[in-house]
Amino acid sequence: MRIMGLDVGSKTVGVAVSDPLGWTAQGLEIVRIDEATEKFGFERVAELAAQYEVELFVVGLPKNMNNTIGPRAEASQRYGAALEKLTGLPIFYQDERLTTVQAEKMLINEGNVSRQKRKKVIDKLAAVMILQNYLDGHQQ
Repeated sequence: MRIMGLDVGSKTVGVAVSDPLGWTAQGLEIVRIDEATEKFGFERVAELAAQYEVELFVVGLPKNMNNTIGPRAEASQRYGAALEKLTGLPIFYQDERLTTVQAEKMLINEGNVSRQKRKKVIDKLAAVMILQNYLDGHQQ
């Protein structure tokens, strides 16, 4: 079963997909969105889900450090609910506190990636980390 991981932001959605056995996550792409004009990229995400025969979405839930749900987490939940309605596929919300920070540190420390290049891949890497955390916690 393939699973798709999503890092939902206010301007982009990072997309990752699992291998067919559900062991590893690979980054696919970054989908541009615009909350102001209500263009959320659902069509592209649904297209990728169909292409990779995805059976479950794992959406990052950016909880506050005190474990409460704030505006960004609420936006992720709305995104997930709309995607579930559109595709009919189930949604799992994965706590993603600090994944973007971890992704950025990884790109700086291990990849020595410039700030400009980091901006282009950070959301995709965060989606990989969200999905990999889910896969690691749900191994059969």
